[in-house]
Amino acid sequence: MTDASLPRLEYWCDLQCPDCRTALDDVRALRAQYGDALTVELRHFPLEKNKHAYAAAQAAEEAFAQGQGWPYVEALLERTADLARDGEKVLLAVAAGLGLDADEIDTALVDGRHTLLVDADQAEGKAIGIKGTPTYVVAGQRLDGGQSQDGLRERIVALIDRHRG
Repeated sequence: MTDASLPRLEYWCDLQCPDCRTALDDVRALRAQYGDALTVELRHFPLEKNKHAYAAAQAAEEAFAQGQGWPYVEALLERTADLARDGEKVLLAVAAGLGLDADEIDTALVDGRHTLLVDADQAEGKAIGIKGTPTYVVAGQRLDGGQSQDGLRERIVALIDRHRG
């Protein structure tokens, strides 16, 4: 059960971004600290410089639809260099490795069923001033991790604890 007194943590991410891979350690630590009481929401902000990030965001949404979104995101972020080099075949290999329906992920990339969601995230991110990844939004505060992640986890904890019911 989710503790409604904790603010939601939005994790704005480009799934081809090496800094987002590093930030995943903070997300894991926050989950360990707060458990199920903290809702961590993945928000997509694929950067133009990362050729396969948009497809990765769509594939991640299909993984969520198949009930394995976070395991997929975490596995994919472990392979950002592979994704940059080998493209969409990495998206399917990660899916297959997790026992997901890789053919359905491939179909989702072709039919674009998750395009509107990824586009909406990206538009909202731009509207609230996100310029890079990783970025966190917690309790209405945006914390940019693209320049430096030093001290970010501590700042997130402080915001969560300050806004507890």
